[in-house]
Amino acid sequence: MARGPGLALRSLPLLLLLLLAAMTGRAAAQDNCTCATNKMTLCLPEYPGGRCQCRALGTNIEVNCSSLTSKCLLLKARMSARKSGRGLVRPSEHAIVDNDGLYDPDCDHQGRFKARQCNQTSVCWCVNSVGVRRTDKGDQSLQCDELVRTHHILIDLRHRPTDRAFNHSDLDAELRRLFRERYLLPPRFVAAVHYEPPTIQIELRQNASQKAPGDVDIADVAYYFERDVKGESVFSGRSGLDVSVRGQPLLMEPPLIFYLDEKPPQFSMKRLTSGLVAVIVVVVLALVAGVAVLVISNWRRSGKYRKVEIKEMGELRREPSL
Repeated sequence: MARGPGLALRSLPLLLLLLLAAMTGRAAAQDNCTCATNKMTLCLPEYPGGRCQCRALGTNIEVNCSSLTSKCLLLKARMSARKSGRGLVRPSEHAIVDNDGLYDPDCDHQGRFKARQCNQTSVCWCVNSVGVRRTDKGDQSLQCDELVRTHHILIDLRHRPTDRAFNHSDLDAELRRLFRERYLLPPRFVAAVHYEPPTIQIELRQNASQKAPGDVDIADVAYYFERDVKGESVFSGRSGLDVSVRGQPLLMEPPLIFYLDEKPPQFSMKRLTSGLVAVIVVVVLALVAGVAVLVISNWRRSGKYRKVEIKEMGELRREPSL
């Protein structure tokens, strides 16, 4: 009986060491628990075996770190952080650009944009699947019947000055590799790469019927790419892009992105800015002035002809008849 307490006392340091090792291991696992494709997350080893569970900031929705996070959740996280060589393509007349900037979006349980956005105010508008406004702004009575899908995205950008232009085929291959490996976009969704130095255009096309379960959305790909080019990468441990074509660095300026929806946007004449209205007024006045000048010139010309004709007739009457 005397050996029992002594054995327990001798075993106590060993138990303490095991407990300390377990706590240290858990802390190390928590430190290494990150989301490779989205640094705006909170990750904890919640799954068996210490596997990470990562949730998006601002919504607490669990994200899949082996794929891209939806643009809606990324915008929500940013707002939460704040609080906390060939012929180029002319964008379609129905293509729209994101001119409203960053706002605090309303996302559904899958992390996608809801069709109507109000940004916690009494002002509401309808958006497409990229989260870009496609109607005039209204009040809370505004109805948005469906979330219209953006099926065609045109990324328009310029590269910085270089000693020589890039070979179009090499540039095309490198950009396709980038979108396939970095953004996990299947090659069939990169429709074309156009190049007229220094302008580069990348066309992404993806209909709802073409998108298989597990495929990344071109809307999310375009947003990740835009953040990378601006040096504000969403990927953990990265600040921007490091791309080269045949050893020649490809340094890109911030892109302009056009979005084409499956249905045309529904903007009224209210969308016209005061500057554009002023230009239209000036053009109309110039046309009116031009017409007035033509009318007056024709009137003066016809008046002169009439006077000459009357004069000639009078002279004929005065001449003796033979």
